[in-house]
Amino acid sequence: MNSRERIFKTLNHREPDRVPIDLGSTTSSGISAIAYLNLKRYLGIETGNVRVYDVIQQLAQPEDDIIDLFKIDALDIGRTFNTNDEDWYDIHVNGVDLQYPKWFQPRHNPDDSYDMVHRDGTVFARMTRDALVFDQTYFPCLEGYPANYAEFQNFLSKNPWSAMPTPPFSNIGEKRFWRNLRKRAIELKQKTGKVIVLGLGALYEFGVSMRRMDKMLVDLIRAPEKVEKFLDLILEFYFNSLNVICHYVGDVVDIIKVGDDLGENNGPFMSPRIYRKIIKPRHIEFHDYIKKHSSMKIFFHGCGSITPLIPDLIETGIDILNPVQINARDMDPKFLKENFGDDITFWGGGADTRWVINRKSPEEVKKHVKELLGIFAPGGGYVWNTVHNILPDVPPENIVAMFEAVHEFNDENY
Repeated sequence: MNSRERIFKTLNHREPDRVPIDLGSTTSSGISAIAYLNLKRYLGIETGNVRVYDVIQQLAQPEDDIIDLFKIDALDIGRTFNTNDEDWYDIHVNGVDLQYPKWFQPRHNPDDSYDMVHRDGTVFARMTRDALVFDQTYFPCLEGYPANYAEFQNFLSKNPWSAMPTPPFSNIGEKRFWRNLRKRAIELKQKTGKVIVLGLGALYEFGVSMRRMDKMLVDLIRAPEKVEKFLDLILEFYFNSLNVICHYVGDVVDIIKVGDDLGENNGPFMSPRIYRKIIKPRHIEFHDYIKKHSSMKIFFHGCGSITPLIPDLIETGIDILNPVQINARDMDPKFLKENFGDDITFWGGGADTRWVINRKSPEEVKKHVKELLGIFAPGGGYVWNTVHNILPDVPPENIVAMFEAVHEFNDENY
């Protein structure tokens, strides 16, 4: 059974030959560049480079030897772009030597901070000397919503999430981009036998990145009609994108990543009533379009305590839920598996990145991972990954312990 067969079997809620594993197929299931560098040093790997493909979150692109070593089953189609050495440049940042993509040229300030600067001088993202990611510093819609779609498009160049994209969309200006995307997706699938993933974006969360969290949450109650009109502009933007995506790779890419961070540690950001009235109908439109125009499975990323919303998300047509934040309130793994395991595939939740893998011993990490596998794996419907990205503070020996635990569980149970 190859990786693609393995993941599709678990997506169909049947147990494959082993639990599938992910590292880096999406921007919420990857590894920070610093943690990746430490991992390579720990493993004694001196070849290759540490390349930051997600410049906002400072995530590294896993290399083939790491993918082979840890038996990874899913790949991001973006890895087929920027494959030449001349596509990257060396940079010393956060106290380590990394590589940035050539298109990404932040301004280096005297205090060792880095700014992303719009052509009109607006600083819209910054990474201070002591920070490990780029933080958004400018919100295009802070003073009001765009009047129409044209005005909305004008705001995008000052939004970090659209102005600092990950591949393949960082390369969308290249000649024959869409034809090359299709060609490379086919080649990657045939060469590797792995599931191919394409990351797209978020709906409500995109609005938050334009308007700002506090403003958006207040507007959901005080000016819901404005939020609805705004979300419809975002939907129009995504439908325009999906029209081309589905045409060129809708029959080649296996999984498309969408999502919205709808929760914090103690519960959803909004009441289920507000979600069902304002956001859910648009999630349905969004997901229905994907289902009707492609064969791609829908990978929905939603952080936080979102248990009250999971039945609604299932009704919108999602196939996969990530990151399965088991360290949030009411996100108990047994409860999630028992109540929703027949309807969706859990992709994540396999190791607590907040309290365990960054703080405990390798032996404790192994025990933790195997206990979670014992809950999530039976009956299929599970792909192992951590709760969101592996952060810089995770010791490399604990990263190795996690994957060893998964491999040992597979050897013992399959």
